[in-house]
Amino acid sequence: MAATASTSSRSLWQRQRWLILRRCSQALILLAFLSGPWFGVWIAKGNLSSSLTLGVLPLTDPLLVLQTLATGHLPYSSALIGAAIVLAFYLLIGGRVFCSWVCPVNVVTDAAAWTRRRLGIKTGRVPDANTRLWLLAGLLLAAALTGSLAWEWLNPVSLLHRGLIFGMGGGLMVIAGIFIYDVFVASRGWCGHLCPMGAFYGLLGRKALLRVAAPARKACDDCMDCFTVCPEPQVIRPALKAVGQTHPLILAADCTTCGRCIDVCDKQVFKMTHRFDQRSE
Repeated sequence: MAATASTSSRSLWQRQRWLILRRCSQALILLAFLSGPWFGVWIAKGNLSSSLTLGVLPLTDPLLVLQTLATGHLPYSSALIGAAIVLAFYLLIGGRVFCSWVCPVNVVTDAAAWTRRRLGIKTGRVPDANTRLWLLAGLLLAAALTGSLAWEWLNPVSLLHRGLIFGMGGGLMVIAGIFIYDVFVASRGWCGHLCPMGAFYGLLGRKALLRVAAPARKACDDCMDCFTVCPEPQVIRPALKAVGQTHPLILAADCTTCGRCIDVCDKQVFKMTHRFDQRSE
């Protein structure tokens, strides 16, 4: 059972710091797009797929550019520049930082995971983790075969982000489907096993600098709170239990660097650090 206010001596900020910071990040990114339609102050025009920030900085989803190239078309130079900027950022900081700090669907899947825990649902059929890699290859193949950005008609990230800005339409059914699927069918099923965008950004983050580590792992009392809240619990064991490695760094590409393991651990086993910090306490 995860630690609660009644069982932990730590403050609310200490127990929820990284969760609060992630929600602030997601809200501020959304506000940057909403400030124009709502207040007439255009900070970012467009959406998470392609945008222009402050009228100067182009930002483009690299996966969108890959799909465009697969259709046989060459993207505009601004799109290529924007993709290069985003690509460099996630290669440096961590690909799946997008999943936990930017993606609006993360709020939906986190809510589904919380609901599943509250309902005490333990069963479910979880797809193979490689399924998302096959789906990633499939969406690129679909773009090549159809000559169109076929995935963007179904992409939950694009649907939800556009819906939050312009109003929800049919995309609401897709988002509701993900929530229901994660609650009743597969724990963390969408983000952890199906989302091709998560697969793509995971590939980008294999050598990224920002990492979570378990330097105080000797203090671990096996309460399992970190495994309970982690969206990719399989990444914790090598660092926490020295399985297949001696250092305490979580180096798995699937780690979303969400910091929830840091939040819930009363023994303060985990911390946010960089990939060259292999010290144990």
